Amino acid sequence: MARTAVPLLPSTRQALKCSAPAPALSRRSDTTLAEQLTQRYAELIRQRLLGPGARLPSVREGARRHEVSPATVVAAYDQLLARGLVEARPHRGFFVRASPRDASAGRSHATRAVAPAARHPLPNSATALIRGMFQVPGGRAMPGLGTLPAEWLDASVLAAAMRKATSIQQTEATALQYGDPAGEVRLREALALKLADHGIAASAGQIVTTIGATHALDVVTRTLLRAGDSVLVDEPGWSVEYARLAALGMRVLPVPRGADGPDVAAMRRLIEAQAPADRPRLYITVSVLHNPTGASLGLSAAHHVLRLAQEHGFHIVEDDTYAHLAPAHAPRLAALDALERTIYVSGFSKILAPNWRVGYLAAPAALVDRFVDTKLLTTLTTPGSGELALAHCLEQGWLRRHAERVVQRLGAARARTVRLAETHGCRFAAEPRGLFGWVDAGVDTERLAHAMLDDWLLAPGALFHAVHRPSTLMRINFATSQDARFWKAFAAERARL
Repeated sequence: MARTAVPLLPSTRQALKCSAPAPALSRRSDTTLAEQLTQRYAELIRQRLLGPGARLPSVREGARRHEVSPATVVAAYDQLLARGLVEARPHRGFFVRASPRDASAGRSHATRAVAPAARHPLPNSATALIRGMFQVPGGRAMPGLGTLPAEWLDASVLAAAMRKATSIQQTEATALQYGDPAGEVRLREALALKLADHGIAASAGQIVTTIGATHALDVVTRTLLRAGDSVLVDEPGWSVEYARLAALGMRVLPVPRGADGPDVAAMRRLIEAQAPADRPRLYITVSVLHNPTGASLGLSAAHHVLRLAQEHGFHIVEDDTYAHLAPAHAPRLAALDALERTIYVSGFSKILAPNWRVGYLAAPAALVDRFVDTKLLTTLTTPGSGELALAHCLEQGWLRRHAERVVQRLGAARARTVRLAETHGCRFAAEPRGLFGWVDAGVDTERLAHAMLDDWLLAPGALFHAVHRPSTLMRINFATSQDARFWKAFAAERARL
């Protein structure tokens, strides 16, 4: 999921970062309060968490937020000006300056013939958002986090599986040479059995392993598409996917997503509005526990989507990243069409560990060799030790038992978070399910995220649209939004907007 300045979105690119709140400025430090504040903003800009075009808080708001005098804020902003990090715009405030690289990228990108959805600076925004996902060990869990809290994961299971996979015998067999280009056979056989639980009939020969689910999506799009091709994508949806497609030069066609799946009538209109040669060749969707709404595909919508794919000759990429948090019997497009037009993608970072980068795709047999060729050109192969460890987790039932514990714990967290959100005046725009809640805060959540960024990191609704627009919605992580202190701070900041 095009680099013109955007008022607030760049600053909220840190939305999924999980770190401790910024410490208060110290009056006992060897450096002045103004210097400390300067350094704090300089570091945010250096990390590209405050990106080009981001507006700094007004002097009055900065003084309130950091509990200093307006003169201290003015002095800090003057130092940022002197460093060339920000610029002052008369009657508007202080804004982060674009670096020469950003400016030249914006000029070159503006000349591309891409869809309106790709003209927003999503690649830049999304890559900074991804940077924000790298959490500080021991940091406070944040409402906008995209993964399970570290304390919910089972390091002992991972360690035991890795010991099995890295024994001398296994190391000699796998690590001292390139493995099978399609991935470790033992893992692919275990995955074929797992897919059968979802009603998906796929042999080990139809499965290709990747370095995470995002890599699987990239292998598919690089294989089946060329720059200028159009792609149907859910909206709201994952901004990283919009950005990835835009960076490859694709034309993004957003399909409105509802409680039961995509708006099929709108999808048909989008398809038929294109010239025959320009009609989409791919539809990328999350069928089960959709990010950010938590909704799952209904059978009627699935039937109509498959009919459209057959009628207009496009493939469907079904991203089932949250499969381990959902009922096995939830409808999957890949099961309904027996992997004829559907390419199934999944991974394990959302259930085992974010840094365990093992993903895979299951595809029609006729496409497998093409996907393997693309994988060879991009990564040669995938690390065999991690794949063998994962195979062991699947074979021994460790992953299944761990997922059952997580689902039970998530249910309790979801109930508590829903109570807190509703008590503080929010309503849910979609039925609370899975890991994420789609919450209507009643105010512009981009402004809210900007106001709270020193202490609480949010995922405002604007991040989940192909074309930037204000939104009163935000995505919360049920597992990391149980802290009553967050909801108290949320209510206080909302009242000020």
